[in-house]
Amino acid sequence: MDNAQSDPRVDAYIEKAAPFAQPILTHLRELMHQACPRALETMKWGMPFFVQQNIIVAHLAAFKRHVAFGFWGPGMKKLLAKEGLVAKSSMGPFGHLSSLRDLPPDKSLLSYMGHAADLIESGQRRQSIERPKKAAKKKPVQVPKELAATLEKNELASKAFAEFSPSCRRAYCMWIAAAKRPETKQKRLRQAISMIAQGKAHYWQQDKREHEVLE
Repeated sequence: MDNAQSDPRVDAYIEKAAPFAQPILTHLRELMHQACPRALETMKWGMPFFVQQNIIVAHLAAFKRHVAFGFWGPGMKKLLAKEGLVAKSSMGPFGHLSSLRDLPPDKSLLSYMGHAADLIESGQRRQSIERPKKAAKKKPVQVPKELAATLEKNELASKAFAEFSPSCRRAYCMWIAAAKRPETKQKRLRQAISMIAQGKAHYWQQDKREHEVLE
């Protein structure tokens, strides 16, 4: 792999991942660079991303029991949908990957990856990004009273939470508010405060059943 394309933070991310996840992450990473020789690695929102011409091509994410991989852009969404690969969450159309056997054949993956790069190279992705869109009005983030009270007791977490983006704060608020049982809510509050204090984002919407970012 060309060192100019790689990011040592991605190496560290893979090394930190669970043993089952490491070969999946490594394999997808190698295929991406094979199919998209101009793509560069970076880290966004705590996850590895592949970027070409300042446009996101794809992302990787390792969780407690699965790995997620997905492409960005409406062109790829349409292409994959034609082949029955529809994302059930924002993390990607390939589902929860727990082993290399869960991946499509390399030939198919390389084709998808190459097409994703071609959409950027041809300018189609930039046109879709630059096309003016009507801004959607979002409601202000409503912080659950339990989370607000817990944040007041932790100065570090409170400061980090205030510096999060609205979408990041909203993810935590929705996660806490969705807990139906008191014991579940208390467990999530403890986890949330620990992660917030470390400046970590939470992607609860991507897996409402169970979602814990690897530490």
